[in-house]
This record gives sequence, structure tokens and C-alpha cells, in this order.
Amino acid sequence: MIESKIIIVGGGLSGLYAAYLLEQANCSDYLLLEARDRLGGRIHSRHGFDLGATWIWPEMNPQLMQLVNELGLSFFDQAENGDLIIEQSRELPPVRLSNNTWSASSIRLKGGMDDLIQALNQKIPANKIKIEQQVTDLICHKSHEIEITTQDHAGQKTNYQAHSILLATPPRLAIQKIKFIPELPQSTSQQWQKTATWMAPHAKYIAIYPESFWKQQGLSGQVRSYIGPLVEIHDASIPHGQAALFGFLGVPSTTRQKIDEKDLLVHCQAQLVRLFGKKAKNPELAFLKDWSTDSFTATETDWMNSASIHSFSPDITPTTSIWDEQIIGIASEWSKHHSGYLAGAVDATKVGVQYLLKNKQYS
Repeated sequence: MIESKIIIVGGGLSGLYAAYLLEQANCSDYLLLEARDRLGGRIHSRHGFDLGATWIWPEMNPQLMQLVNELGLSFFDQAENGDLIIEQSRELPPVRLSNNTWSASSIRLKGGMDDLIQALNQKIPANKIKIEQQVTDLICHKSHEIEITTQDHAGQKTNYQAHSILLATPPRLAIQKIKFIPELPQSTSQQWQKTATWMAPHAKYIAIYPESFWKQQGLSGQVRSYIGPLVEIHDASIPHGQAALFGFLGVPSTTRQKIDEKDLLVHCQAQLVRLFGKKAKNPELAFLKDWSTDSFTATETDWMNSASIHSFSPDITPTTSIWDEQIIGIASEWSKHHSGYLAGAVDATKVGVQYLLKNKQYS
């Protein structure tokens, strides 16, 4: 039995930021358990390009920007200059419109959002993080000690003991993956089950090119399409680096799972050729990330309810049961202001860690 006062379940932005805040508060009696063989959760970059969370809006996300600046991360403005393209139907040619954007300006990190994950990881002692440790059981005893069982990818089980759990996984996923003994209150289970997991039904496609040929055409790279398969496309280029386009697939997750990934890539590439011309035909690299097939992100409920909306946030801790104040939710979905977003992960984690330290008086 491995003992620790605090167990953080999940090694995405919320879990790592929680460990970072505990370190800053000189609270070192904690462990972080991550089910995957990597850190980051729904932040996942390849070759510096984001397959998951992508943007930060500085004006709307001051806490997140403060963290970016604390960690000394390099960033740049999302490219928006140039016209955008609207695809309305197969019977009509694409329409080119002046891009007078009304939305707030966004930024991206120079090396992708993985820069944020790696920077936080470097602030946390290596022995505090355990990867390939999927939490399968949480047992809360009358003494309020919590027994945690994990298993690795080979099925090997490990037992931990803690006084508090910081739950940094989406609530709906926790309901599916973790057995709670005693059971959570029905009101809590219903809340968690109704809380949609952001990114869970989505898929992103990225094509990398030797040059941003769309800019030579006076285009921003932005597209809104009612034809698809990509319904929303953006410039994903890195300044003074590789050029790229990325898009969100509009094909429902239940349909995508019946299509070979190679076929999806072919259709995405064909759409870029249709929109931007022959230079889009041969990307240097192209890849797709379907979050609906990620077992540590999506559940079957997410497949069936794929509407792109941010849901309400559940209560910070289960009430009217032995679990009250023993489990504190800190994943982005618990944020009252930015549920589902990167800023929500920072917001919910800060609130949750402050709640824990105030009520438990850990040091």
C-alpha cells in the first residue's frame, strides 16, 4: 500500500496544474496518477501542431495567460489576415468573403500546447507522477481514508491510500471508468453523467505543407463548409516554421467509426484541393485525431450526444454522503466560467486546490 495525503487522478492540464499549485503551497504529500502512457490529456501535439486544445484568448483568459507568462512560454497570434471561404452547397461554387472578424484575438503556443504540459511537468518532482496507472476503484472507509486501486496496461494492480482525491478527469468519464464504494449519491451521479466532455465527440485533421500557398492567394485559410467533411478550417502554420491547415470534421462520431481512417484522410485532402487548388494535393504530412475513439476521453454517451456545446458545471464535491469533501472535481468541466476550455482547467483547478487546502489544512 502506497500512502499519500492527496491523490490527483488525471495528468492533463488540470492534474498537472494542481500539482504545480500544491508545490507552490509547500504541500508535498501528494501523487498524480495518469492512466495514459503520456501526460496532457486532451492536450496532444504532434510536430508542434495541436490535435486537441489549440487556442488561448488573452482578453478572456487572464488566469491562463498569467500561467503562460509565469512559465515563460513563447506564443504568437493566430493568423487571420486574408479572405475566408464559405461552402454552402455542392451546387454552388465556394464564396470568398472579406475576413472582418468580430471575435476576440487568440494566440497559440510556439511548440503547440504540449509546451504548457512540458513546462508544468518540469516544475513537479518526477517521483510525484505515475503514468500508466488507471484508477479503477475508490473505496472511502468510515475513517475517511480512501483506498485507491489502479491497474497498468499489463493489468498489474497497485493499491494506494489517501485522505483526499483531486479528480482531474471529466465527470462523465469518471462515472464510467471508476467504481465508487460506497456509491456516489444519485444526484451526483446524474450531474456527472449529464456533464458533456468537451472534445469527446470531435476529430481534427492536420495537413502540413512546405509553404502557406493560401496566403499567396490572399486567403486566411479559414473556411466554413456545409459540405464537409471538414466543416471548419483554420491556418495552423507556425511563424518561421512549417505551414499547415487544420480542420474539424463534421462527420458524426458514430459514422466516422465505420469509415477507415485512410479514407477519411483522402476525403479531407480532396476538400482542401477543392478549396485551395492543386498545391493542397500533396501535404508533407497529414494526420487525424478522433477523440471519440480515445477510451480515456470519450464514452458511448458522448458518441450519441455529439452537439458542440459546453454544459453546466457540477458541484465541486459530492454532498450528502461520505464522499463530501473527500473528492474534489478540478477538470475543466467543473469550471463555472469556462467549462470545457483550457481556461476552465486552470479556473476549476485553482478553485479546487484552494478549497482543499482551506478545508483540510494540508501543508
